[in-house]
Amino acid sequence: MAQRPLARQGSASRRLALILILLALLVSGCAGHSGETRRLGQAPIAGNWITIQRGDTLGAIARRADVPLARLQRFNPGVDARRLAVGQRLLVPTANERAPSGGPYRYQIRPGDTYSSVARHFGSTSARIQAANPGQQPNRLRVGQVIQVPLRGGAPSRSTASRPASGGSSRPASTPARPDPGDLPSSARNWPWPLNDYRVIRHYGTDSRGTLQPMLLATGNGAQAKAVADGEVRFAGSMRQLGRVVIVHHDGNLQSVYAQCERLSVEVGRRISRGTPLCTVGRHGETGRYDLLFDMRHGGRPIDPRRVLR
Repeated sequence: MAQRPLARQGSASRRLALILILLALLVSGCAGHSGETRRLGQAPIAGNWITIQRGDTLGAIARRADVPLARLQRFNPGVDARRLAVGQRLLVPTANERAPSGGPYRYQIRPGDTYSSVARHFGSTSARIQAANPGQQPNRLRVGQVIQVPLRGGAPSRSTASRPASGGSSRPASTPARPDPGDLPSSARNWPWPLNDYRVIRHYGTDSRGTLQPMLLATGNGAQAKAVADGEVRFAGSMRQLGRVVIVHHDGNLQSVYAQCERLSVEVGRRISRGTPLCTVGRHGETGRYDLLFDMRHGGRPIDPRRVLR
């Protein structure tokens, strides 16, 4: 296959980055909970995940949220204030949360949180968090509850931690970690792929610029994308840069996204079963292929579909 000129490759990369941002905002809206990703132009932002837009700075975000800049930085270990990227996601702390330089942090539970997901974000471990919160059952976390998060390197107790938050996790906050099996519902296993006949053009993951890209599947003319599990259609319509889109909400706070469709086969509010046709895949004008952009989210956060699909 002939190589595309570099200018066209760069343009395609920028469009894909925009697609990911739009998907994040759209899926977060469908999730319908207070921990959804919000744009900085909307209030409030304290306590929420936000998506960086062009011209944003950590200082401006801190002022907008009315939180100290140091606390905002410590709640996002691995983020370089001098290299914020459009589409990057940041966690904005609330007034109830604290981030002392030596730890432990006071962290407020958000929808979809588990000890393992919180530990990954702050560079700690599930065992240390559990030890720092005696009497709390990990499977009975309540949204709004405040827990102690000891930092990596300190003793697993409420009062000791030796590594400052700025050391944090080596993984950038903008790149979601590969989920542990315990993060997903037990039912989220061995789901069928959304197409009967397909070829993986692009796997879920970051590109050469560090931008997270959703999965892209090539198929044939007339192919229909099918629901990967039972659920309810939360969005069925058109969206700029994505064509026609279907978003299905599943049990366990999981969402599946089917984009770049040509014709839709379902409507909002419909309960569907695994294998139900959702849309006919459209033809991509630039490549001439019939491509389905497929994305999965857990609590509004992107996950690798291969963790769920068989």
